[in-house]
Amino acid sequence: MKTEWVDVGAEIEIPSRGARRFKYGDTPVAVFRAGDGALFALVDRCPHRQGPLSEGIVYGRTVACPLHNWLISLETGQAQGADKGCTPSLKVATRDGRVLVDIALLQASAAQAAVV
Repeated sequence: MKTEWVDVGAEIEIPSRGARRFKYGDTPVAVFRAGDGALFALVDRCPHRQGPLSEGIVYGRTVACPLHNWLISLETGQAQGADKGCTPSLKVATRDGRVLVDIALLQASAAQAAVV
C-alpha cells in the first residue's frame, strides 16, 4: 500500500503523555505522545464501546479508554490484558517540526466501504 502523508500539526502541540485529535472524513484520529517522546496515531475509537481514546490517560505506551478503562497499545491498537479488540494504528513521521500521519489505510477502508 502506497503511503499518503498528511500534515496534522506542529510536533510541539502534542503534549507529553497526551494527544491531539483530527478527522479524516468521518474518521477521528488521535496522535499521542508517550512519556518517552515517541509519537503514535490510532483511530480515535476504543474497540469496546467506541470511546474517544484521545481523552484517555497515557501510561507508558498504552492509553486507558476514558469510558471503561480498557488499555490500548499505542504501538498496535490492540486491547491489552484480558480485553479483546483492536483499533487501527497509523504510521507517524516528523519532518521539520511537523507531524505527518499516513492515511493510506483510512483511504483504503473508505474505498472498500464505497464498493459494498
